[in-house]
Amino acid sequence: MTVQNIEIAGQTLQLLPQRAAYWPAQHLLLIADIHFGKAAAFRALGVPVPSGTTSDNLARLDALIDAHDVQHVLFLGDFLHARASHAPTTLAVLRRWRANRSWLKLTLVRGNHDESAGDPPADLNIAVVDEPFEMNGLSFCHHPHAHAQGYVIAGHLHPVFRLSAAGDSVRLPCFVFGPASGILPSFGAFTGGFAISPQADERVFVTTGDAVYAVPSGPPAFGPAV
Repeated sequence: MTVQNIEIAGQTLQLLPQRAAYWPAQHLLLIADIHFGKAAAFRALGVPVPSGTTSDNLARLDALIDAHDVQHVLFLGDFLHARASHAPTTLAVLRRWRANRSWLKLTLVRGNHDESAGDPPADLNIAVVDEPFEMNGLSFCHHPHAHAQGYVIAGHLHPVFRLSAAGDSVRLPCFVFGPASGILPSFGAFTGGFAISPQADERVFVTTGDAVYAVPSGPPAFGPAV
């Protein structure tokens, strides 16, 4: 499995194929836009969508925690999707997971969905803070353009990048890093994506799920979002 190391504000981050980032010096795993309970919220509105997305998100999160020396997980906003995400079945799954990971430090930087959904239940033992959350010259936020002193690492946009070849194209989740801020892809299942048009001074790294690749600079090879 191929990762990409990137140096930001004198700190080295690992961009992981599983749509997350790891800060080895701090044993810190960065997760953006996990949107727990989104499917439950849709089903509460009568929309027939698949179940099991919360368990899927947690299984993928567990795999990253076990694969790296993770001591702290920092969620960059949108932990719960909506008020309906407080459904008993969703919270029961989260509570069982938390009981098995009681030693793990968890911090949530509030995002726009957190404002409407409300904070996670107190018994999940998650520290909840407003953006920016400052650490060693990095400012962890939900919104990429949040006002902060350090280099901003954020989520919110669910960025994807379109690669084209031989008359065909594919949209892949991506990381985007510019001079003042970086954006992580959405970690959550069933969250969609926004096709980005990178600026000349931005670097893009796409993930296939197995590897992270740097996109060569130059004219972007993608079209409108579909």
